[in-house]
Amino acid sequence: MHKLDIPDTIRTRVEGRLGKPHAYDRIDPARTALIVVDMQNYFVAPGAPSSCEEAPRIAPGINRLADALRERGGRIYWIVTEALPADAGDWGNLYELLGGRGDVRLTGLDRENEGFDLWPEMVVHPDDETVTKLRYSAFIQDSSDLEGRLRAAGVDTVLIAGVATNICCESSARDAMMRGFRTVMVHDALAAEDDDQHNAALSTFYMLFGDVQSIDQVIAHMEPARAE
Repeated sequence: MHKLDIPDTIRTRVEGRLGKPHAYDRIDPARTALIVVDMQNYFVAPGAPSSCEEAPRIAPGINRLADALRERGGRIYWIVTEALPADAGDWGNLYELLGGRGDVRLTGLDRENEGFDLWPEMVVHPDDETVTKLRYSAFIQDSSDLEGRLRAAGVDTVLIAGVATNICCESSARDAMMRGFRTVMVHDALAAEDDDQHNAALSTFYMLFGDVQSIDQVIAHMEPARAE
């Protein structure tokens, strides 16, 4: 998996501002949701059109974090991307950027295609929720109804996991913060094309947008308050 490498200058800046390394070192599980982004065959399966080599390796950790949060009364949301035929017009600028790969996306992320399905190693429980999004960010206007579901459930803290760190995960994390959620990107439950892209996204997010923690740190921070 990716090795976390946030520059010391950024760590020093954050710790100087907060007086500690993590803004969110107290996490109330009952008000917390794990947001698992795009762990679909299209992005995870080896040889798939937008396969991320690191993505299969984070699946066990995501399942472990999901189990830990469920046990403590938290909620799990599986976010899946759907590509609609209308996207070629409604989101035409994306398809200009994709060039000839636009048709591949429309086919591979059609909900009738196996690329749309969650990677088989993801362990989904009956009480988990699945949310379909239409843009990179799950929180941007008209992308999904995720924010409304979270508000209705009393969630104020979101943990971001999935693929890709610097695309849909970062987009969702930044927008979650902008919408007022305490937001943590879980670095060993995220995957990108390479270490550089992974760490660039996490470094900027940690500097100004939210927190970056490991799976073990998140679980520890969900435990009862400890004496300092």
